[in-house]
Amino acid sequence: MPPVSRFHPRFSPTHWAGRNYSLLTAATVITNLGSHGALIAAAFAVIETGGDSGDVGLVAAARTLPLVLFLLIGGAVADRLPRHRVMVAANALNCLSQAAFAVLVLGGEPVLWQMMALTALGGTGQAFFNPASEGMLMSSVSREQAGRAFAFYRMAMHGAGIGGAALGGALVAALGPGWVLAVDAAAFALAGALRAFLDVGHIPRRPPGGGMLRDLLDGWREFTGRSWLWSIVAQFSVVVAVIGAAEAVYGPMVARDELGGAGPWGLVLGAFGAGTVAGAFLMMRWKPRRLLLAGTLCVFPLALPSAALAVPLPIPGLASVMFASGVAIEVFGVAWITALHQEIPEEKFSRVSAYDWFGSIAMVPLATALAGPVEGAVGRSTALWACAALVVLVTAAVLFVPEVRTLTRRSTTEGAGGAGSAGDAGVTEAPAPTGSVKTAEPGKAAEAPPPVPAPTTAPAKAPALAANSLEDVPDPGPAATS
Repeated sequence: MPPVSRFHPRFSPTHWAGRNYSLLTAATVITNLGSHGALIAAAFAVIETGGDSGDVGLVAAARTLPLVLFLLIGGAVADRLPRHRVMVAANALNCLSQAAFAVLVLGGEPVLWQMMALTALGGTGQAFFNPASEGMLMSSVSREQAGRAFAFYRMAMHGAGIGGAALGGALVAALGPGWVLAVDAAAFALAGALRAFLDVGHIPRRPPGGGMLRDLLDGWREFTGRSWLWSIVAQFSVVVAVIGAAEAVYGPMVARDELGGAGPWGLVLGAFGAGTVAGAFLMMRWKPRRLLLAGTLCVFPLALPSAALAVPLPIPGLASVMFASGVAIEVFGVAWITALHQEIPEEKFSRVSAYDWFGSIAMVPLATALAGPVEGAVGRSTALWACAALVVLVTAAVLFVPEVRTLTRRSTTEGAGGAGSAGDAGVTEAPAPTGSVKTAEPGKAAEAPPPVPAPTTAPAKAPALAANSLEDVPDPGPAATS
């Protein structure tokens, strides 16, 4: 009987984790340690050159614009080429762009267009990485273990984000943003090296024929054929955009003017990360039957950080609000990724994921670019209250979609089907984790997988806090938030 994991159990995050899952989780921890500090570093690199909220918004928009432009192509490429190679190439581009950004900041005073160009390269890498990453994660776990696996993955990811944000804020205050950007570049290099060892032998090769346009149309049909899918993505196109403006543009400015600078802001972001860890730990034990209803109800608290920044609350109050929103978004995130894993065929997942990401972040460049002018027109506090109100309105609207209220978790004994329509989409079994099943030789039956032991411990979407992170949200769409 083959082992469940090729790693020694002592080095495997759980007894049911396979080799790919372990590598993906380790690489994600490394990149999140660097990226969450780099988010703070990039904003304060702009501020330290004399930039205002408009300049911070332009740099944020420069990162997300190529992400929007190339996401659909990235999804088609990830379903056509070996996904791990796409991920490694994207990590290499992110490493080079962050290293150049670090050299620019450490070497003197960078100008705005240079910072925009380098962050645009990072966004391009993310456009190819995200769909490939989601597809790779989907194929690394079985449907039976999907909920626990995704929750554990996100708990590890956000746990690293806590340390990364807190340490990054402290290092920016002590050493300056350039060194934090250099650490992020090194993290991408190490994570890319780990992802080079992913095993894609268990994923069947796609038959020849068709082209990229056909692939994109195929993914579009999968996406539009499910009203719960496109309606929630439309909801998050607004949610991610306004929270992105609030927390990527207004947040650092509020921190500078009211909270004491980069150090306290890093602690606030760390509180959000702590909330996501708590939410993931909750979802390792709780399996809501109505996946999307439970998840959507937890989107309402995402209005709280914008409202808290509008006041603004002191650090303890703001940190409490961020912690609560972190718990809430993680409940949504695990419910969302579990629903996608249940309903979307594996061979089309990266394309559907690309449409998910595309719809969720399409408005972010516009929102972040306009954040400065809007602040000048109506004031920062009014702009933040408007962000909070929009989150509440669009979330209430999506609850009127019947499939959002009624889509339920299916047991592993229910039959798998093809792609279906909105409320009746088919279920597709994901390939078993690498290392757990032997491929059958022609004319022979495949060896049955061994029993999977229960875990010893009882799984962006983090929205806009991480919307400008360079990677690792395996469930964008309501893309939010790595």
